[in-house]
Amino acid sequence: MKSTANREPRKRPFNLLLNQGTVRQARDFTDNLSATVELLLADYVAKQNEALLSRQQLGDAVAEAWNQFHATHAPFADDYSPL
Repeated sequence: MKSTANREPRKRPFNLLLNQGTVRQARDFTDNLSATVELLLADYVAKQNEALLSRQQLGDAVAEAWNQFHATHAPFADDYSPL
């Protein structure tokens, strides 16, 4: 039986095109550029997921407000139907 404790996510190499000057400067701040880029990328992905969730929640709130208005006041467009 395989143990799942202390399993790290699978990693593989990726080719990135980065500005050589920026990489040179970044190496002054970190010995592990891959780990630094991975942390920054994970943070970016988390923020994008939060933004997406926020937009979805806003859309749900608008739809719920419209449904409540519609239930309370009846469809106002029915008075103007050309049919």
